[in-house]
Amino acid sequence: MRDVAIIGAGQAGLQLALGLQASGYGVTLVSDRTPEQLLSGRIMSTQALFHDACTTERQQGLNFWEAACPPIEGIALSVPHPELLGQKALAFSARLDKPAYSVDQRLKFAGWLREFQARGGHVLLENADIQTAERLSSVHDLTLIAAGKGELGQLFERDAERSPYSAPQRHLALAYLKNVAPRPVHSAVSFNLIPGVGEVFLLPGLTVAEHGGTQPYENVLIEAVPGGPLDVFAGISDPQQHLALMKDLLRQFLPWEYGRVRHAELTDAQATLTGRVTPGVRRPVATLPSGREVLGLGDTLVLNDPLTGQGAGSAAKAAAIYLERILWHGDQPFDRAWMTGTFDEYWSYARFVTDWTNALLGPPPPHVLDVLGAAQTRPGVAHAFVNGFNHPPQFFPWLGDPQAAARFVGQHHEAQTMPV
Repeated sequence: MRDVAIIGAGQAGLQLALGLQASGYGVTLVSDRTPEQLLSGRIMSTQALFHDACTTERQQGLNFWEAACPPIEGIALSVPHPELLGQKALAFSARLDKPAYSVDQRLKFAGWLREFQARGGHVLLENADIQTAERLSSVHDLTLIAAGKGELGQLFERDAERSPYSAPQRHLALAYLKNVAPRPVHSAVSFNLIPGVGEVFLLPGLTVAEHGGTQPYENVLIEAVPGGPLDVFAGISDPQQHLALMKDLLRQFLPWEYGRVRHAELTDAQATLTGRVTPGVRRPVATLPSGREVLGLGDTLVLNDPLTGQGAGSAAKAAAIYLERILWHGDQPFDRAWMTGTFDEYWSYARFVTDWTNALLGPPPPHVLDVLGAAQTRPGVAHAFVNGFNHPPQFFPWLGDPQAAARFVGQHHEAQTMPV
């Protein structure tokens, strides 16, 4: 039996730990929080797992909350009119072929950590550092770093060629709300794009209830262009003030969304979050002071802005790829060539997520605007765009090629009416 250490108990680390454990591997998992601390702590992110990422959890029998979680049945994109208040300059929606789901990571990570422990898994409760990695790598066949913050993340060299940004491109504000009015037609990620100002997302999910159990809720995420009119949450620590600011911004910029959240309340006292993400890619293998090598996993290596809702899903796919390659490798040594090859297999998918997300962080070029405009009258374009969220390679080559974009639009016929 081979022994693997995983530092970091998020989506990628926990999913991989449970998969290896189920396959008979000895696994040591490092977490900085207990299940109880996770459940009572502050929200960690907005998250959406589209069908392919959900499948990686189902294959391991880890979709514990799927039956209770409100499904996300589609995606609706809106651009407010720059002059006519309350009007939309562009709007379309389409259904996903298979629903997506959003489970509060406090709920998921606490449940998975308890499951790992119940199966006999070895959990180290500590704030991991380089000495932790040294200690574990000396007694394990493979050590993975799935914790990108702090000194462990800095072990991995930035890949400048794949990392065009050196600073956050958005300032983020998030809240989990209850008593939000449902969308008409079908549930969806409401993707509101305000050119030059930022983006606002609403999507349904499942969160913890204040007195135990679970409850449905709505993620509301504001992505503000730094210094712009949505960038007003710096220094706000009071949750109710955070919520009031959110409502006021929706009233000003997106009155159709304000109508849904007007009477909403926070799900719990820890249901607000602000933050900033500097997108970037790091090289997959790091060398510890001892000379031993460790492999990065998930956000440690590929960190994207949450603009496209791919963070949790990308981590799930990374865990699935790493699991498969570890199992296939058998008793062979986990050397640098194997580590690099494992990341390269993941990058063959993740590069599309990174290119797509980075492209949306800037002003959309004319050919992309043409595609979005065509989606209002051509159901096939809307359907393809929406389902690309499940499989981002579908956005290429048209995302970066005006001629390919024109061909893509030309493949689909117009319709008389479309739901928005």
